[in-house]
Amino acid sequence: MTSSPERRLRDVVASVVPPDAGAMSEARARQRQLTKPAGSLGVLEDASVALCGIQGVCPPRRLSRPVVAVFAGDHGVHAQGVTPWPQEVTAAMVANFRAGGAAVNVLARQMGADVVVVDMGVAADLVPGPDLLDRKIRWGTSDLAVGPAMSREEAESGILAGFEVAGALVDAGHDVLLTGDMGIANTTPSAALVAALTGAEPADVTGRGTGIDDTVHARKVQVVGAALAARPVTADDPVATLASVGGFEHAGLAGFVLGAAARGVPVILDGVIAGAAALVAQALAPDAVGYCFAGHRSVEPGHGVALARLGLRPLVDLDLRLGEGTGAVLAFPLVEAAGAILREMATFDAAGVAHKDQGS
Repeated sequence: MTSSPERRLRDVVASVVPPDAGAMSEARARQRQLTKPAGSLGVLEDASVALCGIQGVCPPRRLSRPVVAVFAGDHGVHAQGVTPWPQEVTAAMVANFRAGGAAVNVLARQMGADVVVVDMGVAADLVPGPDLLDRKIRWGTSDLAVGPAMSREEAESGILAGFEVAGALVDAGHDVLLTGDMGIANTTPSAALVAALTGAEPADVTGRGTGIDDTVHARKVQVVGAALAARPVTADDPVATLASVGGFEHAGLAGFVLGAAARGVPVILDGVIAGAAALVAQALAPDAVGYCFAGHRSVEPGHGVALARLGLRPLVDLDLRLGEGTGAVLAFPLVEAAGAILREMATFDAAGVAHKDQGS
């Protein structure tokens, strides 16, 4: 008999274990032996240590098969006028991803990454294929301004779907997973999730998304605040929080992070949507964050708050706010470069170079 989503989710959470402490210790020791002043490569050194912990080996293996999974869904809160963009743009952009014409496709080609779309809840009939995985829960969430965005079982099913997508991509040979997202109005539930899971004020985490004016922004802040006031939720029950104010793509992304952690592969997070989803994953399984790299810092204010709670430092800060996975793709070569330092750089002893402990 098939187990319930709740039982399966408990099994998923139990499958996440901490990164390998021994490999991380070995990586730190090796960094001290490389022909450079200790700490001189800054965040790259931290990234190399994290990568060793994720893979359980030092030096880390080369990352050669990146893939961007663009989780897509529509949002009932669109009806509240929180964005000037029509909801139909979500399905149109999915078609653009599949045709290879979006920004994430261009950047992915530059970095040698594949792109796959995961339909979590687009409000349109989409034809699945190798480039589009059908995990649709339903045609968009309910309006979080008037009630829960989804049921608890839908939230659990969404997390499980993302977990399974991560496993399938690893089974297909991908060794690093990158998060992407698409969903008109999705910065509104992202702000609500960040506020609920960090305790931040709605006004401090609600940004301008696709470039809204002051009037629409004020409406957006009001919608987020009213939803949280009507249905108080916290990190103590992340599934309830997700169901109350999240999106189907958030559910999928949270499961995607858990799946990467369970399979011992790194996951590079994109912007505020991924950050909000990672907060859900963190609340479910704190050790999952050890498998994450923050690809960039979005201009959305909620993203900085999310990264602070996750304890992640962004690798890129270019004032990006597009989403799609663009920031994660741009950060991928930095993660791989961090690993290459440990694999290829000479040690003081091997190079015959004296270091400061030995004098001149």
